[in-house]
Amino acid sequence: MERHCAWIMSDPDYIAYHDQQWGRPEYDDRKLFAMLCLEGQQAGLSWLTILKRIPAYYAAFADFDPVQLAEFDEQQLELLMNDQSIIRNRLKINAIRQNARCYLALQQQGLVFSDWLWQFVDGKPVINHWQHAKEIPVTTPQAEAMSKALKKEGFKFVGPTICYAFMQAVGMVNDHLVDCPWHRICEKTAS
Repeated sequence: MERHCAWIMSDPDYIAYHDQQWGRPEYDDRKLFAMLCLEGQQAGLSWLTILKRIPAYYAAFADFDPVQLAEFDEQQLELLMNDQSIIRNRLKINAIRQNARCYLALQQQGLVFSDWLWQFVDGKPVINHWQHAKEIPVTTPQAEAMSKALKKEGFKFVGPTICYAFMQAVGMVNDHLVDCPWHRICEKTAS
C-alpha cells in the first residue's frame, strides 16, 4: 500500500503513525488520556514536532500514569522545564499535571474516561468520505462540545481544534481520504 492521505510527509515516523495509529478506534482510558495530553502539546506546533518526542514525553511524564502525574510537585515540574527532549513550555507542562487531576476527578465521579469521551460521537466512529484534504474541517460541533465539556471539568489545552485533532487521531472520526487504503481499514476496525 503506497498511497497515503495527501497531508502525509515523507518522514518515516509520520508514515508509520498514519499507517498504524491515526484514525484507528482507541478505547483504552490511559491511551486516550496520553493522546489528549500529547495533542495539547502540539498547540502552535506541527504534529511531527511532537511525534518525534513521544518516547521522551512518556519518560518525562511517568508513562502518562494519571495517579503519578497528579502528584507531581512544583520541583518536578520545574525540572521538566530543563528537559530538552520535550517542549519546554511551562503552561503545557503544567497542563499535563492538571489534566491528570481532572482525569482522576472524573473517575471519582464514577465515569469511565473512554465512555465519557466517546459519547461525543454517540459511541461509534464518524466515517467521513473526504476526497480532498481541503475538505477536512479543523473542528466540528462534536469537537466543540467535547472541548466545552473538558474545559468545564478543568482540563487545559483542549480547544476545539485540539479536540478535533484528538478525535481524528483516536479514530472517533475517520478522516482518511477515500482513496487512501487506510480509510477502508479504519472503517472495518470501527465495525
